[in-house]
Amino acid sequence: MTRVRAHDVGTAAGTESAEPRTAEDGAGPGVGPARPAADGPVQELRAFSRFYTNLIGALDYSRHLYVPYTLTEARVLYELAHSPRLDAADLRTELSLDAGYLSRLLARFEKDELVERAPSERDPRRQSITLTGRGHDTAKLLDERSQEKVGALLADVPARDQERLAAAMRTIRGILSAEHSPQSGQSPAPRRPDVVLRPPHPGDLGWIVQRNAALYASEYGWNEEYETLVARIVADYAAHHDPRLERVWIAELDDRPVGCVMCVRDDHDDDQADHHGGTPATEAADATGAAATDTATGRPATGPSGAAPDRPGTARLRLLLVEPAARGLGVGDRLVTACIDFARATGYDDMVLWTNDILAAARRIYQRHGFTLTAEQPHHSFGADLTGQDWHLRLRD
Repeated sequence: MTRVRAHDVGTAAGTESAEPRTAEDGAGPGVGPARPAADGPVQELRAFSRFYTNLIGALDYSRHLYVPYTLTEARVLYELAHSPRLDAADLRTELSLDAGYLSRLLARFEKDELVERAPSERDPRRQSITLTGRGHDTAKLLDERSQEKVGALLADVPARDQERLAAAMRTIRGILSAEHSPQSGQSPAPRRPDVVLRPPHPGDLGWIVQRNAALYASEYGWNEEYETLVARIVADYAAHHDPRLERVWIAELDDRPVGCVMCVRDDHDDDQADHHGGTPATEAADATGAAATDTATGRPATGPSGAAPDRPGTARLRLLLVEPAARGLGVGDRLVTACIDFARATGYDDMVLWTNDILAAARRIYQRHGFTLTAEQPHHSFGADLTGQDWHLRLRD
């Protein structure tokens, strides 16, 4: 069954093909025989589907959002933007699309320079689909338009009713997306939570600062020096980042941010004037359990040979964080994968990061992705005695 995301204005719960109301649906005179009471939920769901598709403009999607794309085309772009490693077969299965229709749609996207197709690294018999820079810009525009429309829809809804609405949508998604085997009489099997990666929305950069500070204070007792450092790094990204070379991802679960990561060009000039007198290189890492995040200190970072990695062609992974409630879902791995894939596609030669040895679970994530430890040094930062570590990943042979 196709996943349903309440925040995606182009996706409707229980959406069926666009159909006019008929006598069968109770539109007026000529109603057929009364339906059995058991069909009540069926009629309710169909009525809700018609209501919701009209409400969000799904029947005239391109005019509703002022974009030259159908609902299906917009949804394909959405999936490609939020799942870095998809191939044509994945898309076909995820969206329940006809193979021929999807092939024609992707051919159009390729002609419009929105996507690139190549043999999949996992299976050369399959076709890997990735967004181009233009494709990412288009997907971002569609996402922004959807956010605006949904925001306008909720603008006059009281906050308490918004919470009720969100809870009701989560209930609908949970019931309709659960796998059920009526023949065996088994109860619905638990479904893996639907975590998506997306660009930051207004307020998300502030959330990165707040959650880093709160989680590290709670789990490691770090003081306000760390919050100050993260705030500077995030503010610098907001003011000066190059969207062609640098990016932030937000991991979202049930319409709430639960993780983040940043990929930036490694440049010491961005980090000068730290109160420790060095160059802070900050990372944060999920892991599957113990550590909330993985971070750096205010000492100069070192590269694979111990020298400052300020040469062109080096990317830095920063501020990787996963909320405690989302640990164990593979969110940290997905965020690191997105960061590495972006760095490779952008043309970086290497990726570096700085972490602390107390974050063992975080280090396991880095090791799984091929990072190697290149240097260690004790330091005192954020009110704690720590041992910092430099890690390096070669992106090109």
